[in-house]
Amino acid sequence: MFNDIGALELVTIVVLAILIFGPDKLPKVIQDVSGMIRKIRSFSDSAKQDIRSELGPEFKDFEFEDLNPKTFIRKQLTENEDLKELRSSFDLRKELNDVTDAVNSKDAASAPAAPAAPATPAAGTGPDLLKKPSAPAPEARTPFDADAT
Repeated sequence: MFNDIGALELVTIVVLAILIFGPDKLPKVIQDVSGMIRKIRSFSDSAKQDIRSELGPEFKDFEFEDLNPKTFIRKQLTENEDLKELRSSFDLRKELNDVTDAVNSKDAASAPAAPAAPATPAAGTGPDLLKKPSAPAPEARTPFDADAT
């Protein structure tokens, strides 16, 4: 509950409590606060037990922490057998390495053949991505209008 309180903050709280309540009333205030915390915890525990008993035996392993969306999703992802099987059968690093090897081997195989390739691609093959497109003819260019821009 107080995991993020440091030593300086704790000392500050103690000093403020002594200044506000005084050294003679401070032990009584601490007892009252601790008693109230104990009552709240016992009330919470009894409410949890009542809810579990009302839900029945099929919810005997029900935990209230599972209602937290983060915990629920984490539990579903780690306990789902289909996801475990999918995760074990699919190795992303292996797949990426296979794709990288395929691309690198294709580049290595096509590099010496690139100068000997015909100017127009053969039917059934894709466009030559390494070849730069030729500049359009001067009459095909649109005229530049400085006033329009």
